[in-house]
Amino acid sequence: IEGSTGNFPFLEFADSDALEVGDIVLAIGNPFGVGQTVTSGIISALTRTEMAQSESQVFIQTDAAINPGNSGGALVDMSGKLVGINTMIFSQSGGSVGIGFAIPSNLVRFFVDNAIAGRKIERPWIGAQLETVTREMAQNLGLERVSGAVVVRLTEGGPAHKAGLALGDVIVAVDGFDVSDSHSVNYRMTTRGIGNTSK
Repeated sequence: IEGSTGNFPFLEFADSDALEVGDIVLAIGNPFGVGQTVTSGIISALTRTEMAQSESQVFIQTDAAINPGNSGGALVDMSGKLVGINTMIFSQSGGSVGIGFAIPSNLVRFFVDNAIAGRKIERPWIGAQLETVTREMAQNLGLERVSGAVVVRLTEGGPAHKAGLALGDVIVAVDGFDVSDSHSVNYRMTTRGIGNTSK
């Protein structure tokens, strides 16, 4: 910021992959324009993708009260580190009913790092089209759980093809993290970054 002197206070990033369901968090914002407010709650669920607006988007679910005006505010852990950015709520009344969602800090860090470096935002391309495993797919493939992403198309010579993936393969984890659907796979690839390898 031009004309500033000294350093501004800032939040440190926490590793959102280290969060566990039940961890206590605080949501900071300005709900309904009443002024800065802090509410507390727990992590209700991780890697929610049902309301994803993009293929790489997953959310942290929390029951900390998030209301209109909280969007863009910080979701912090008990050490004051940023675990997410409050984004939206599920509500039939317009007010908080204990189902709020935040963008994980690891995805926020990806965008911040690119912005600071002056880089254009580019998500990794693996050269494969993935579809979320359905109950019918799981039965046909003999899977025990309805979870993961199945490879339905491959680009010859692309990264996925070179890595040995084949049509019909089911991705159930990336870098040791379980993935429930195709959105989760794309999220893991995005936060891993371009030019890296995943297992």
